[in-house]
Amino acid sequence: MNGTNVQLQAPKHKPKSFNWRKGFIHLFPIPALAVFTLFIVYPILAAFSYSLFDWQGLRKGAFLGIGNFVTLFTKEPFNTYFWNSLAHNAYYFVLEMIFQNGIAFVLAYIIFSKVKGAELFKMAYFLPRLLSVIVVGFLWKLMLNPNFGAVNVFLKQIGLEQWARPWLGEPVTALTAIILANCWFGIGFAVLILLAGLHSISQEVLEAARLDGVKGFRLIRSIILPMMMQSVVIITVFTFVQAFEAFELVYAMQGSQGEPVHSTDTLAVFFYRTAFGSSSGDGTAIGLGSALAVTLFFIIASLSAVFMALMKKKDIE
Repeated sequence: MNGTNVQLQAPKHKPKSFNWRKGFIHLFPIPALAVFTLFIVYPILAAFSYSLFDWQGLRKGAFLGIGNFVTLFTKEPFNTYFWNSLAHNAYYFVLEMIFQNGIAFVLAYIIFSKVKGAELFKMAYFLPRLLSVIVVGFLWKLMLNPNFGAVNVFLKQIGLEQWARPWLGEPVTALTAIILANCWFGIGFAVLILLAGLHSISQEVLEAARLDGVKGFRLIRSIILPMMMQSVVIITVFTFVQAFEAFELVYAMQGSQGEPVHSTDTLAVFFYRTAFGSSSGDGTAIGLGSALAVTLFFIIASLSAVFMALMKKKDIE
C-alpha cells in the first residue's frame, strides 16, 4: 500500500514433538505379533523348508526340490492314501454343511421366532461344545458299540434291529458315523453364528415383507438368507477349515490308521501317520509329512479365499 511492496511470509510451523503416549500404545501389539510369528508363521515356513529335503531320521539329507511332492502325488502307496484322504475331507465338509449347518439354521430360526424357552434351548444346544473332543469321541464310541451301544439298543427296542450294525467297524458307515458325531458336537457353535446373523436383520424389513405376503420358505430364501450372508460366509469358511483339519475326533474314535481299511483317513490323520508313525525306515517320513502339511495349508488357504470371494460377491449382489 502507498507504493510500498508488502511481502507475505508463510507462517512458521513448529516441528511436532513426538507423542510418547501414542508411540507407547503401538508397542502393545508386539507380544501378540511375536507369538503369532513364533507359533504360526515360523512353523509354516519351516514345514515348507523341510519338504524340500531328504531326511535321515532327524538329520537333514540331500536337497530334493519338489521330489517329496512328486512322491506324494504320484508314487504308491502315498498317492492312493492322499487322494483317498482328500475325498474323505471333501465328504466331511459336504455332510457337515448339510446336517450340522442345515439343522443349526432350523434351530436358530426357531429361537429367533421367540418360542417359549428359547434361551434354555440356546444354552442346551451349545452344551456339547463345552466338552473335550476326546471325551466326545470316547462317548460316541461307546454309544456306537455294536454289542451294548445305545444306538443299536434303541434300534432294537423300536423294532428296527435289522438296522443295527457295527457302525465303526464297517467301511461304508464308519466315516459317516464320525462326521455325524462331529455335527452333534459342533451344532451349538453354528446355531450361535447363524442366530447372530438373524438378529442383524432389520425387523422393519421382515414386517414389510410379511405385509406384502412373503411368508414361509420364500421369506427365508428371498429376504432372510441374503441379509444374513455375512454369517453364512463365516460358518461356511469355519466348517470348511474344520472339515479339512479333522483329526482329533477321528483319532479318538478310530486311531491313526484310518480303520477300517483306511475308510476314515483324513489328510490330518494321514499326515500324522506319515510324519510321526512311519515304520518304513527309508528316511522320508519328515520330508513327506512336511510336503503333505504344506499341501494341506495351501488347500485350506486357497479354497477359503475362494469361498470368501464368492460369498462377498453374492452379498454385494
